[in-house]
Amino acid sequence: MRSFPSLWFLLLPFVTGQSLNTTYTASSASPVSSTSTVPTSSTNSSATATVSPSLQTTSTPTSFLATETGPLTLPISEYPFSPFPTPSTPPDPPIYPATDPWYPPPVSPDPQIVPDFNPSWATAHAKALAFVSNITIGEKVNLTTGINGRCVGNIGAVGDFPGLCLQDSPLGVRDAADVTSFPAGITTASTWNRALMRTRGLYMGQEFKGKGANIALGPMMNMGRIAQGGRNWEGFGADPFLTGEAAFETILGMQAGGIQATAKHYINNEQEWKRTQESSNVDDRTEHEIYAQPFMRAVMAGVSAIMCSYNLVNDTYACNNNKTLNDMMKRELGFQGFVMSDWWAATETLSAVAGLDMIQPAGIEYNEDGSYFGPNLTAFVMNNTISMARLDDMATRIVASWYYMHQDEDYPPVSFNVNDVQDPATNPYVNVQADHATVVRQIAAGGVVLLKNEGVLPLDKPRSIVMVGSDAAPPTSGPNEYVDQGGDPSGILAMGWGSGTDNFTYLISPYEAIQARAIVDQTSLSWDFDDWDLDEAGNSVVDKEVAMVFVNSDSGEGYITVDGNPGDRLNLSAWHEGNELILAVAAQNDNTIVITNSVGPLIIEPWVEHPNVTAILWASLGGNQAGNGIMDVLYGNWNPSGRLPYTIAKDVDDYPAQPVFGGTAADILSINYTEGLYIDYRWFDYKNITPRYEFGFGLSYTSFEYSDLQIQEVEPLDSAETSLIDNWENGGATPIAVGSSTALWLHMPAYQVTFNVQNTGSLYGGEIPQLYLHHPPSAMEPPSILKGFTNIELEPGQVGQASITLSRYDLSIWDVVRQGWTRTNGTITFSIGASSRDFRLNGTIPE
Repeated sequence: MRSFPSLWFLLLPFVTGQSLNTTYTASSASPVSSTSTVPTSSTNSSATATVSPSLQTTSTPTSFLATETGPLTLPISEYPFSPFPTPSTPPDPPIYPATDPWYPPPVSPDPQIVPDFNPSWATAHAKALAFVSNITIGEKVNLTTGINGRCVGNIGAVGDFPGLCLQDSPLGVRDAADVTSFPAGITTASTWNRALMRTRGLYMGQEFKGKGANIALGPMMNMGRIAQGGRNWEGFGADPFLTGEAAFETILGMQAGGIQATAKHYINNEQEWKRTQESSNVDDRTEHEIYAQPFMRAVMAGVSAIMCSYNLVNDTYACNNNKTLNDMMKRELGFQGFVMSDWWAATETLSAVAGLDMIQPAGIEYNEDGSYFGPNLTAFVMNNTISMARLDDMATRIVASWYYMHQDEDYPPVSFNVNDVQDPATNPYVNVQADHATVVRQIAAGGVVLLKNEGVLPLDKPRSIVMVGSDAAPPTSGPNEYVDQGGDPSGILAMGWGSGTDNFTYLISPYEAIQARAIVDQTSLSWDFDDWDLDEAGNSVVDKEVAMVFVNSDSGEGYITVDGNPGDRLNLSAWHEGNELILAVAAQNDNTIVITNSVGPLIIEPWVEHPNVTAILWASLGGNQAGNGIMDVLYGNWNPSGRLPYTIAKDVDDYPAQPVFGGTAADILSINYTEGLYIDYRWFDYKNITPRYEFGFGLSYTSFEYSDLQIQEVEPLDSAETSLIDNWENGGATPIAVGSSTALWLHMPAYQVTFNVQNTGSLYGGEIPQLYLHHPPSAMEPPSILKGFTNIELEPGQVGQASITLSRYDLSIWDVVRQGWTRTNGTITFSIGASSRDFRLNGTIPE
């Protein structure tokens, strides 16, 4: 297997690999192909959706593409195995307390506690070892092999172990009734609010457990490397720190709710097109500093499971990648749970040697029998190709995660059936929604980013309002008009499409929410939900005090194509000719407010500076309460505090990377991450490109001033590892050891930054101060890197102190030679501000 190349070398357009074909006795698989064409430009004028059961796609070539010669695989041989030792740093409260996943540390806007889940893992592994030592080889194999059942993934019962139910999705229980549709990950990230992130996770965990699922297949934490990425909306944006913190809080919440959380998709699965036939070619430093960081934070949150992804990483399939699974995840991060495949992402039995613990689901491919594990794994163990010790490790990790989450204690039965959601016998009435709508509405409002306001918001009992655009309306045939939401939305867009969805129990549209408020205010309300009749739209807004235009842009998972968009978006324009609709309204009304529900960035240059566009709300995907969240911000029930989790560019070509389309049926596309560390706003800063709205940007109905910046060093509490701290401070790197990247000394508080924030406006509101590091040029880092944020809520005139704590990890860069984290050689400065380009205070890290 090829190791990651150094940052200092550019990836070549062709990456050479070798293909070793292996034949198994119990089953075999040939590539499954489905006929499709290269995506072409779309105006999204139809509601056509194409669903392909196959995970592999074919296309006709359009232009020269860099392609791989074939995946690297493990040769048939005998592979000895020794389990990874458990990281052994003793608990050191209050900073490093022994933590049960049911009882995480309290949420904080400036977290300083590093929870120690090792004692809980140790107890769980001891129980699992005792169990596994008393079952047969066949039963051990059964614990690793997915079967058919009532859930999207299933593990059968073995003795007293009742089996496992694995279920989508990252925003709610998929294919089940009486559940909550939570705001998408991208909306949650837009709140920049750890308490909301944690509470959302907790309530999701409670709902999954209440429905009898053991393992929730989320959160999703792939990076928004390309603005068009189909599943970006499931994740938390385009910055590794923000994504990592959102993942951390989400997992702490989910597992406090009793469910095993799954960090996915590990790793480099940043586009949907030909996701099973593309190699993401990433250098070692970029992999560690950008794409692995959210997964590191997931491990530090005590996550139970990791899901490896469909794609290849540097020529080797992610579920067969010894470097990423064994060396990075299990050794470097010290992960003690189990690694499962994405559905049909496993490619060979020897993936077990590379670190894969569980294959899902049943079948080698969609609608096929057999498994790369099952009888094949048994045969490989019996002939010593895979050691018995490794099989024991696989089974132990799976059962330990079950014990770790106390799922052996009065766990509820499964109360849904993904194969027949209407069958009353297997879908008994179990309503798990409780009062979760409260936090759904808070996130739907808190995730709204106010991009522009010419003093027209908040609304104050306007005499007349007209609402224009189908995105304001309820969907014409109900909120679940398409399977997996896989079609052109006819009403409010509140989630994308694919396996990352669930079924709406109800959906509140802006029309319903604003009409309810209009009744209270005695406002005259009219509407025109036709996106295409521009003349009528323009005529409908004449002489109205307020004209609201609602537009959207959708995307999703690659097994569904909507109006030519193969999961990934073909362009960054609003759907249904949204630009033209906005211009038609603005031409006739001088108080035009634009509300956007989008899966990600749009190019809004055609209308953003129009003098009659007086306000812009970026509302993302609000779940059940989408309409109420928008209404709350429009009327000032919620003073907008959302911030962009990505950059909105002026031109699509300003972004550092684009999706790679095309390729023949046999091609494995080369997707070269040549931008390296310069993802999203880092690229804009590095290239001095002016965005339309920068990462971290968001307005409020009030104003804030910053003052009195101070920084102080925090004395280390873990005296047993002072030698490692001294080594780091003197330019040394972290050791090559189990858990080296998640070690306490690296992540405990090292410096605390404090400053004052004053609300200088006339309304109560919340601010999101952000901390950006600036490394010296010798470090070859981007100009500014987000390494902290907090939230503070203040009354008019009130002054409050905010704090942001930095760890040694936060100040480190990855050394590709020494294979560890090291401090920059030189002076590190930092800025505190309201966005990545709005710095208010500046300071220096003490040396």
